[in-house]
Amino acid sequence: MGLASVFALFLAVFGLAPAAHAADPAPAELTFSTDAATTTPGGTVNLSMTMTNNQTYDIWFIYQTIDPTWLTTQRPDLKYSFTGCALATTGGSVPCSGTGPANLGGNYGTTIPPGQSRTVTLTLQVAADSGCNGNIGFYSYFYAEFSDSSNLSGGPVYTPETRVLCA
Repeated sequence: MGLASVFALFLAVFGLAPAAHAADPAPAELTFSTDAATTTPGGTVNLSMTMTNNQTYDIWFIYQTIDPTWLTTQRPDLKYSFTGCALATTGGSVPCSGTGPANLGGNYGTTIPPGQSRTVTLTLQVAADSGCNGNIGFYSYFYAEFSDSSNLSGGPVYTPETRVLCA
């Protein structure tokens, strides 16, 4: 035991010990943000989804789901829907489609080159007759295919929750 300790100390002192490496980033990463943490019945919140390509190959295809969290489904008085979708581009934003509970991937537009990202913003409309003092949140799974024929499945990725406050 003593000889092994001395040998390990020798390696560490002379820089021969194996170095700890930072974990490689995931080949693709999905993140969410909102423009407001709270709203009232009748209000809107913009939910932005950003897909980042950390791979050395283009992302050719993305399939993504978005579903309410279990706690959100336990509040049947909370009424909401996605009423808009916009893809951020260098020239502004353009409308997108597919804001239902599945296949949001087409909204990211064209191929996502290595090191770049695309952001899609969904407009969450809270109904005027919605209950309040509850949280609305979502989770997402995604599947991405790269130009080298590799693929990646990820998730769940959770959105920030939006608190619906009484006016």
